[in-house]
Amino acid sequence: MASFYSNENFPKRVVEELRRLGHDVLTSYEAGRANQKIPDDQVLAYATGQNRAVLTLNRHDFIRLHRETQGAHAGIIVCTRDDADPSAFAQRIHSSLAACGNSTGQLIRIVRPVRG
Repeated sequence: MASFYSNENFPKRVVEELRRLGHDVLTSYEAGRANQKIPDDQVLAYATGQNRAVLTLNRHDFIRLHRETQGAHAGIIVCTRDDADPSAFAQRIHSSLAACGNSTGQLIRIVRPVRG
């Protein structure tokens, strides 16, 4: 399974569900790095140093960082916030990682499903 570092704005219920699915998720709170206004490039550097893909809702900044680093990271998973069903949200992340195999150097986009 994958190793993740969840940015501090990432939903805790999704983190818990990813853990239930067998993933290793370290939160910014658990790492002692929350509420410190750490710049996004340093968040990515920390996650990369820990060999963890970043889980974030901060799509624009992390997509930019992916381009700037030319994929020199352990993976970036940018997500559209979806509080309706944390279990389904975690399953979309899980399935996307299973499809791509290894997140290293990849930008993976997880979007909220269209409801209608």
